[in-house]
Amino acid sequence: MAVYNTVLELIGNTPVVKVNHLDTGPCDLFIKLESQNPGGSIKDRIGLKMIEDAEAQGLIRPGSTLVEGTAGNTGLGLALVAAQKGYRLILVIPDKMSREKISNLKAMGAEVVLTRSDVAKGHPEYYQDLAKRIARETDNAFFINQFGNPSNPKAHEELTGPEIWEQMGGELDAIVLGVGSSGTVTGLSRYFARTAPDLELILADPEGSILTRYVNEGVLSTDSGSWLVEGIGEDFLPTISDFTRVTRAYSISDRDSFQAGRELLMREGILGGSSSGTLIAAALQFCREQTEPKRVLTFACDTGNRYLSKMYNDFWMRDQGFLETEQHGDLRDLIARPYHSHDTVTIGPDEPLANAYKRMKLYDVSQLPVIADDGRLVGILDESDLLLAVADSSDRFDEPVSKAMVQELTEIAVNAPVSDLLPIFDRDFVAIVKDGDAFLGLITRVDLLNYLRRKADR
Repeated sequence: MAVYNTVLELIGNTPVVKVNHLDTGPCDLFIKLESQNPGGSIKDRIGLKMIEDAEAQGLIRPGSTLVEGTAGNTGLGLALVAAQKGYRLILVIPDKMSREKISNLKAMGAEVVLTRSDVAKGHPEYYQDLAKRIARETDNAFFINQFGNPSNPKAHEELTGPEIWEQMGGELDAIVLGVGSSGTVTGLSRYFARTAPDLELILADPEGSILTRYVNEGVLSTDSGSWLVEGIGEDFLPTISDFTRVTRAYSISDRDSFQAGRELLMREGILGGSSSGTLIAAALQFCREQTEPKRVLTFACDTGNRYLSKMYNDFWMRDQGFLETEQHGDLRDLIARPYHSHDTVTIGPDEPLANAYKRMKLYDVSQLPVIADDGRLVGILDESDLLLAVADSSDRFDEPVSKAMVQELTEIAVNAPVSDLLPIFDRDFVAIVKDGDAFLGLITRVDLLNYLRRKADR
C-alpha cells in the first residue's frame, strides 16, 4: 500500500460499488462513493482545484484570506485545503446546516459566519451576498465564488469524468446527479459531450428548487420554495452552469430523500448524506421507469456522519413528520419519546444529581421523569430544579435526585383535549401524560409546536 505525503493526495479516485439490494428495475445501478474523499464529500475536488488554480494565477499568496458562501460541503473541502496550505478561511453558511457540519468546519480551523436560510439572492443576509461583502471589507481577501469560478467545473471535466469512464470500462448509459454550484453537471457535460455523446445526464433536485422546471419545461422561475436537504437545489441559475445535456429532472421531496438515504444505509451499508438520499431516490425512480436494461451511475455525495442529528435521528425524523408512527387520536400522538418504547430518558430517585446533569446534556433534554425501582413515576426533575439544588454548592451534585425533584406532578389524562395543555405550559410546567396509573411520557411546548406544524403540513 502506498504512503502519501499529504492528505490532499487522497482526493479523487473514489470507488464505485454496485447496488444489490434495492429495486433497480431492469437496470444496474452503481454508486460512486465520493464520501470517501478525505474531507468526506465530492466538494474536496473543487476545493483543491479552485485554490490551486488561484495560486497559479497569482490571485492568492501566503497570508491571503479566503472567503466563500457555502451550504457546507464546499466549505469543508476548502477548509481541508486551506489548513494544509496555511490560509485563513472565512465561510458564510445558511443556518439550516447540520450541527455536525458546522462543528466539523470550526474544528478544521475555519471561521464560520451563520446567516439566514430564509432569504433569497439579493438580500444582504443571503449567504453568497454576505460572503461577497465580507471579502470586499477584509484586507488581502479572495472571494472563491464557487458559483462563478471556472475551476469548479474544470475539476470534474478533467478528473471526475475520466475517472468514471475508466472505472465503468466505457460502459455507462446514464448518470444521475444533483446541482448546487453546478460544477459537477457542467464539468461532466463537457467531458461526456466529447467522450460519450449518447450518455444521459439526469437531474435529482429537491422539491422547492427552480432547477426541475428549468430542465423539464425550459422555464427559469424566480419563485423558489424551501427544502431541508443540504448542498443541492437552487433558487437561481449559477453563472457557470450548463444544462444543455441534462435530459430529465426529478423533483424529490425531503421526506423521500431522507427515507431513501436511510434505506441506502440499511440495505446497502452506505452511509450517505441528505443529498445522497435525493440522488438515490431519483436514480431508483429513473431505473424503474426503464423498459430495457441500462447501466446507471449516481453518487454518495457526502458522508452521513454529518447528519446523525437529523436524517439518522428517529426523533428528528418524527418531529418533521418523515417517519410513519402509529396514530391514536389522543395525546399519545404528541409524545416525542414514549415511555413504553424505552425512548423516555429517565433517572432514579437515589441516583446523584451529577448523573441527572450528564443525562440532560447527553440527550439534550430539559427534564427527567424520576422512576422508582418498581416502575412508578415518583417525581420530575428539570433544569431549574437542578440549578436551584446546586447553585449554593457544587458539592451538592453528589446528593440524590430525590432531594431536588418535584413530587407534586402536573398530570393530564391521555384522552384530554390538546387545548388542556396550554394552561400547563402557561404555568411553565411540562405535561405528564397518564393512562389511568400508567405513565406514558412527557409533552413539552416544542412537542406541541411540532404536532401543530405537522397538522398544518398535511
